[in-house]
Amino acid sequence: MAEKDLKALFLHRLKDTYFAEQAILKALPQMAVAAQAEELKGAFAVHLKETEGQVKRLEQVFQLLGAKPAGVECKAIQGIIEEGQEIVQEFGGGEALDAGLIAAAQAVEHYEITRYGTLLAWAKQLGLSEAEGLIQETLIEEENTDQILSELAEDAINPAATA
Repeated sequence: MAEKDLKALFLHRLKDTYFAEQAILKALPQMAVAAQAEELKGAFAVHLKETEGQVKRLEQVFQLLGAKPAGVECKAIQGIIEEGQEIVQEFGGGEALDAGLIAAAQAVEHYEITRYGTLLAWAKQLGLSEAEGLIQETLIEEENTDQILSELAEDAINPAATA
């Protein structure tokens, strides 16, 4: 029987998060293409680069655990990304498209914040101090991206969608 302790659960959640980040790497360029505002296109491009670094950090955490980087299917992120694709289909070319894209991107960010927050707590509990630092770095990036998206929505995108 497979281990069912916190370390095994940490590894499983790490694989789930790795799968999610890989899916996000595929979705971000599509969101950037769909975005109408240059500021939003730029924000997606910046976060794409960050996400590439986040994947590398996850791979480092796998290495610290002596495990091969691998993903397990994450239906949650697939559903969130699918909802974003629906926004593009339903509101493409409309004034509210970018507002919808930001909402979809923030759903992704909030999902990631919960995952990285959990991984951070478990890394602390397990005494994985190197992993803690790597996970904390990513968590800060995700929180910053969420804040940037909120400011962009409030300052420019949402007002433009109501005009």
